Amino acid sequence: MKKMILVSLFAIIIVLSASACSNSTKSQPTEKAAAVEKTDLILATTTSTQDSGLLDVLLPKFESEAPYNVKTIAVGTGQALEMGTRGEADVLLVHAPEAEQQIIDSRDAINRQRVMYNDFIIVGPEEDPAQIRGLPVEGAILKIASSDIPFISRGDDSGTHKKELQLWNMAGIEPASVTSYIETGQGMGSTLQIASEKNGYALTDRATFLAQRDNLNGLSIVSEGDNTLLNIYHVMQVNENKHEKINSNGAKAFVEFMTAAETQSIIAEFGQDLYGEALFFSYTE
Repeated sequence: MKKMILVSLFAIIIVLSASACSNSTKSQPTEKAAAVEKTDLILATTTSTQDSGLLDVLLPKFESEAPYNVKTIAVGTGQALEMGTRGEADVLLVHAPEAEQQIIDSRDAINRQRVMYNDFIIVGPEEDPAQIRGLPVEGAILKIASSDIPFISRGDDSGTHKKELQLWNMAGIEPASVTSYIETGQGMGSTLQIASEKNGYALTDRATFLAQRDNLNGLSIVSEGDNTLLNIYHVMQVNENKHEKINSNGAKAFVEFMTAAETQSIIAEFGQDLYGEALFFSYTE
């Protein structure tokens, strides 16, 4: 009798164990289904958004809130816009309004929204050998051109380079005719470093200069505040109706994230703790 009871108990234990294993196995697909699968989102943007450190703050927040892994390609604005026209990026964050309008007009990009702004400045040696400090930007360009002090240009079709060429044109000067004009073909951070090494002048966005200032021995702001130096950033989606394999949902989500009130507050505060002033201004202020 005791033997029969032990056998019965043993059988019950086996059944219960099998049932538990079965339930555990069945629950696994449910847990996997609950996990959100992330897809890649290609962001083509200007080097200033990366060199300033702003993307290091914004992208982790976006990725924590949305099912996308952002793959950032930081190049000059001209190159970023070309990526858009070729359908090689999903979303663009750039700062050359006239060039941007062309890609909107061609319908290669849609949903263009203002995100933020700061300004361009001319930086140069603290001693200011061309004596341009305090001059309007056009007068500053003229004096640099007539001196033998190097002017260091990005020369890369970036938004900053486009603005610089506009300033030379305003002054009535062809930069290639200036013997001390040097093109780096590099990003803003590298161009500023070369200007520092050569004791030359350069046009830069304020954000990158402030973020890099500690590594730029002897460079200081020598011309600023001119109305022509406003630097406006827009975000836009690459048009899925014109280009295949665009992550349109991700691009739309990124545009909405960049223009959201919380993100705009982060942009407005970015840099104040480290530099004593914001590097960008939001459009909701």
